[in-house]
Amino acid sequence: MPPFERLRVQLMWHLVAPLIVKRKGYLAWSQLGMGEDLPLGVYQQWKRWCRFPRYFFDDPEQTGMAERFASVRTPMVAANALDDLWAPPASRDAFMAHYHNAPYQPRTIDSRAEGLGAIGHMGYFRSSAQPLWDEALSWFISLGGQRQAA
Repeated sequence: MPPFERLRVQLMWHLVAPLIVKRKGYLAWSQLGMGEDLPLGVYQQWKRWCRFPRYFFDDPEQTGMAERFASVRTPMVAANALDDLWAPPASRDAFMAHYHNAPYQPRTIDSRAEGLGAIGHMGYFRSSAQPLWDEALSWFISLGGQRQAA
């Protein structure tokens, strides 16, 4: 994460979010314009995992996580936008390394060069990102054809 964004996230985790959660009883994420609201338990678990360098893989309460990820053998495409300051492609690659028994295809999106506008961390669900969903659907369809041929 870039240094300025890291500072913003730390302020969010340690100042803004706790105040909102104390007042509302949940993380009113939508009031910050940052996504959907999160129930208290989800917020607490997410905050906990973000303290670990390797997310929930380093959480001692999450036993067997690495084995579960390693058991996956389904082909995957993992997409990340270059303008995603919270989970850049390097973060995606570190996470996807745990699926070491699954065929994996990274997809790095240069959203501005591809004419999609800003994507960031949550822009995949904006109408301007429709071409990415069309691409994903085409990928799934191609998998179906490969399985029928096999």
